[in-house]
Amino acid sequence: MKRHIHLIGLNHRSATVDVRERYALAGHCGPERWAIPQDEGIEESLILSTCNRVEVLVAGRGDTLAQRALENWAAACGRQTVELDAYLYKHQDEAAVRHVFTVASSLDSLVLGEPQILGQLKEAYRQAADGKKTGPILNRLLHKAFFVAKRVRTETAVASSAVSISYAAVELAKRIFGNMSGYTAMLVGAGEMAELAAVHLLQAGIQRILVANRTYERALDLAGQFRGEAVAFGSLFDRLAETDIVITSTGAPEAIIHARDIKEVLKRRKQRPMFFIDIAVPRDVAPDVNSLDNVYLYDIDDLKEVVEENLAGRRDEADKARHIVNGEVDAFMRWLEQLHTQPTIVELIRRGERIVEEELDRTLRRLGPVDDSTRDALRAMASAMARKFNHDPLDFLKNGGMEGEAPLERIHLMRRMFRLDDNPGAPPPRRCKHRS
Repeated sequence: MKRHIHLIGLNHRSATVDVRERYALAGHCGPERWAIPQDEGIEESLILSTCNRVEVLVAGRGDTLAQRALENWAAACGRQTVELDAYLYKHQDEAAVRHVFTVASSLDSLVLGEPQILGQLKEAYRQAADGKKTGPILNRLLHKAFFVAKRVRTETAVASSAVSISYAAVELAKRIFGNMSGYTAMLVGAGEMAELAAVHLLQAGIQRILVANRTYERALDLAGQFRGEAVAFGSLFDRLAETDIVITSTGAPEAIIHARDIKEVLKRRKQRPMFFIDIAVPRDVAPDVNSLDNVYLYDIDDLKEVVEENLAGRRDEADKARHIVNGEVDAFMRWLEQLHTQPTIVELIRRGERIVEEELDRTLRRLGPVDDSTRDALRAMASAMARKFNHDPLDFLKNGGMEGEAPLERIHLMRRMFRLDDNPGAPPPRRCKHRS
């Protein structure tokens, strides 16, 4: 049975941030909590869960792969399948391969050309491989995706002025504050997104950066890189009183900042405005914070306007990148087709070898004793004839027949024509002699 590749997912285009956080699978990527069991035909699987997308990639046999992936995804989040299904895009085989290559090359990101997605995909693959969830198809697909992403970055300028979500967050802050040199910013979370935000904040003129993180050592490390100050997580709300701009990007499973917390902070600030930019999914800042006077809350979906303005100069380069992607998709699908045809090719060659041995033995018995050189010459001739007889059928199997004919149809046709499924170990049926 032919193996298929299926991808189901939702992203910033198909679902809002509240939907994406409901179906985030970041907590299920470890092998001990894998959301997609290898059963019902699912032989390989991988989960990619980021702030802007959640995708499940599976490979295996049968017609229920996508449905099984959907059911397990919904169950992992404690939700109904029909609810999740309403937000999904679904791709199979060539379309799934093209989507993976497009995502890896950052052509499907909220911010075209941003570099983070490739690292996130590599980490998702590492976790899947460590959990022994990948096999020959997904291993080759992901390694090829990394190669495609490298080609896009080296052969096009799609990422030459690339921006990240962190960049867009700081751009939004600049629009609000103008000259930022007199303000204090706090990063809540000390991961890659926070590190990028710190770089952009300094470039924007911020002179004082506070870093709060549950792991204080990590906060110290990040603050040290940018001449900032580490904040113990337990002191978060005390220090927010001296903060004007708060950028949050933790991996917390639910909101860590609520309106009730910020009310007290505002009193201590004498109602001076505060700006929260929440780039985490699930969100770090509860929506009720936005109901407070003098508090302005933006989440990741609010950054789309900033992002759109940075797309215009890169669209031509994106077209070049997609041309690279399409060429690599064609190459991968040829490999996948060969993977499907290989068993039939091997059986066809073995069939020819079996016929050669049988007919050679029969001929040698009729001839009686012959010397070794004659025996070798007869064997060489018979083998050469078998190869020549097989040449056209193998070429048809590898390279196709009529235009538009599916590879699987060719495989079925060849297997029927040469009776490969009748009894692979038995000799082919003998023809009756024509009697006149």
